Amino acid sequence: MSWLEGEGFLWLKAGHVIFVIFWMAGLFMLPRYFAYHCEAAVGSAESEGWKLREARLLRIIANPAMIVAWAFAVLMLIARPEIFDGQYWLHAKLALVVGLSGFHGFLAGQVRRFRADGGLRNGRTWRFLNEIPSFAAIAVVILVVVKPF
Repeated sequence: MSWLEGEGFLWLKAGHVIFVIFWMAGLFMLPRYFAYHCEAAVGSAESEGWKLREARLLRIIANPAMIVAWAFAVLMLIARPEIFDGQYWLHAKLALVVGLSGFHGFLAGQVRRFRADGGLRNGRTWRFLNEIPSFAAIAVVILVVVKPF
């Protein structure tokens, strides 16, 4: 039995969970940052501060965490490809994670638009969109822990 089939797999899983937590933190924070940014006047010092914080959050936390979380997931599937067979809860989880990755891309695009003094400038909408990662996280945890199908 190779290292990746035993204890190594547990280390991959631990790394995956750690970086998913960091990634989710970024997905929770960016929409909230945008909601506050919308309240700042375009061109103001406050608006410029939000631009800096948003870019840093994306560049330093969210992007690297998403990439590393995906890398650990791929390594787990390479180490144990059989875990994907017949595990429909895992298929559903993967669909949700692909959706979260798309949401991440949308947020990254909004960081660029806000930097150019554009972007979706409605705080109420951002407060609503801020709930997407919450509901996705709840569904993923239920799928992984309960494995309903």
